[in-house]
Amino acid sequence: MNRSNPFLTAGYDGPETFCDRERETADLVSAIENGRNVTLIAPRRYGKTGLIRNVMRVLADRYDTVYIDIYATESLSDFARIFAERVVSSLETKREKVVSTLGRFFGSLRPTVSPQPDGSVKWSFDLAQPEAKASLEGTFEFLKSRKRPIMIAIDEFQQVRKYPEANTEALLRSYIQFLPDVHFVFAGSQLRLMSGMFVSPRGAFYNSTDIMSLDVIDRKKYRDFAGRFFAAEAMPFSKAAFDELYRRFDGITWYVQSVLNRVWQKGSGFRTRRDTDDAVKSLVDNRNLVFFDLFRSQSEASRALLKAVAAEGVVSAPTGKAFLSDHSLGAASTVSSAIENLVGRELLYKSENGYMVYDRLFGIWLRRDMVSHHSKIT
Repeated sequence: MNRSNPFLTAGYDGPETFCDRERETADLVSAIENGRNVTLIAPRRYGKTGLIRNVMRVLADRYDTVYIDIYATESLSDFARIFAERVVSSLETKREKVVSTLGRFFGSLRPTVSPQPDGSVKWSFDLAQPEAKASLEGTFEFLKSRKRPIMIAIDEFQQVRKYPEANTEALLRSYIQFLPDVHFVFAGSQLRLMSGMFVSPRGAFYNSTDIMSLDVIDRKKYRDFAGRFFAAEAMPFSKAAFDELYRRFDGITWYVQSVLNRVWQKGSGFRTRRDTDDAVKSLVDNRNLVFFDLFRSQSEASRALLKAVAAEGVVSAPTGKAFLSDHSLGAASTVSSAIENLVGRELLYKSENGYMVYDRLFGIWLRRDMVSHHSKIT
């Protein structure tokens, strides 16, 4: 094969390897161009980040763009540091401009410069906890001083609801509402938390944004997209095999991409369900130690519930008598506590149809582990 693998599982490499999302891209671009902030909600692995990157590409000739992922942040200080770091690094490219910017707006930040292989430099900042609010104020003042309109996407925005500091949302809203030339996309994967921030009348961001949800890519569009790459390399491509893959993972982008990536790697085309089975086995095998450690770190009640949900696939009534009895789960109150814990840790996910194991590959591992354990006993 003469070309690199077109089925990306991380990052964004331009429109050629980006499947569909034409309507969503147009809607987001229109909102930003008309001065509206947007809340984008979808479970993980649906392709939120790819969509945001695609929108930024479309807007690049008219807007400066900043992407920030705050999933790993645990406090207002963490947020203030990474927010300043990403804003300054994205909007100021030359070292002398960054130094000047730090002097004018960020007295609370201590910069570190790391040379990169391509000759550029990467800036990182240290920030003491008491200086978080001062840093935030400096960042927003810096944004206000810019002459060109800006789009800022903050991914996993629900994290701010978990910070120990009180009124973090209200503090951010107080700054954001006075930035007419800076437009935000607040992306999040936890519906309950995001709704509490943007949909509930008690939320600080209530009625301040367009609300946009992200569904899976249309099956036919996704199949045509994938088939074009195989056809370009004269490799066989079975529509039926793709449709079975799509159904198996409910069309969720990351899983479909991950399987296609491994099928493409083999170089013999996508012919049958066996190609999907082999790719899935490889994905699960590679995560065996991680899944084992994750499973063993749960309480006994949580482990039993995870296995039971994995066995069923989707459970609409996890505290119902039939489910509790079929899987010997004990008292409904114990299961309720385990559900709350597992949903909070994003190990279970509540869909429209019921509860399921959030990570589909972890669910497959759990079912496989049960089969393996049963075979050893028998």
